[in-house]
Amino acid sequence: TMNKSGISTVTQFVLLGFPGPWKIQIILFSLILLVYVLTLTGNMAIICAVRWDHRLHTPMYVLLANFSFLEIWYVTCTVPNMLVNFLSKTKTISFSGCFTQFYFFFSLGTTECFFLCVMAYDRYLAICRPLHYASIMTGQLCVILVCLCWFIGFLGHAITIFFISQLPFCGPNIIDHFLCDVDPLMALSCAPTPIIEHVFHFMSSLIIILTILYILGSYALVLRAVLQVPSSAGRQKAFSTCGSHLVVVSLFYGTIMVMYVSPTSGNSVAMHKIITLIYSVVTPVLNPLIYSLRNREMKFALRQVICGIRII
Repeated sequence: TMNKSGISTVTQFVLLGFPGPWKIQIILFSLILLVYVLTLTGNMAIICAVRWDHRLHTPMYVLLANFSFLEIWYVTCTVPNMLVNFLSKTKTISFSGCFTQFYFFFSLGTTECFFLCVMAYDRYLAICRPLHYASIMTGQLCVILVCLCWFIGFLGHAITIFFISQLPFCGPNIIDHFLCDVDPLMALSCAPTPIIEHVFHFMSSLIIILTILYILGSYALVLRAVLQVPSSAGRQKAFSTCGSHLVVVSLFYGTIMVMYVSPTSGNSVAMHKIITLIYSVVTPVLNPLIYSLRNREMKFALRQVICGIRII
């Protein structure tokens, strides 16, 4: 029966994750653990390289270090609980833990959208306005932009997630997912409020569409400027730097747009899990490889980190 008092009687949720035999659970646990360790190692290496190599103390690499720091927390808010559930029989998460994960997952995802915008703006200035780059993209502006990304990212969904957490949940409490997402949670509420869900999806779609349009517009101007560069070496270097950014953008936005912008009612639950796994777990482990393998300065700095040599 419905909880007419408006107070939730559910104290915990069950995250089904990826159901299957025990051997399958162990295999998935091992794979996700390996990806998680590689993600932490790769992104920490980038942070250390930028911190230790004075030649990387430029806005581009400062933004990249902050982006790596973001990716570490992005996977950490979901993967540890997922790993525990692979080995657990109950697969439970507390009510407060579920909504805490829900908040951080979407806040960090939103912050990533804005970071990709700022990184696109930085590349636009460096390639399209090289003579004014140093005077515009100062250290102070870089710090301000980084702080704005974090502030707006964590403020964007705070109100709607708070209202969703205040809805009564009387049971059932089973979520057929490996994390606490908006649609499964709204489906479990015994007094659903469609307007809250619509507002949440509208804000998510608005943030995704506006940021991707800005990023594509910035790189369109960059591409036009690169094609006008007379030196083939200069064009190759510009393409290499911007190409790595565009690969990251494509991986991240391609999957989240399928989930939160395009109609997903026809997709199966299994497909939703796979798509979410790609942008929440797979993409963060690929970012260090994409940035390091296509950047000569970063490759050199990473070699120094691996060899244990600190550059003064």
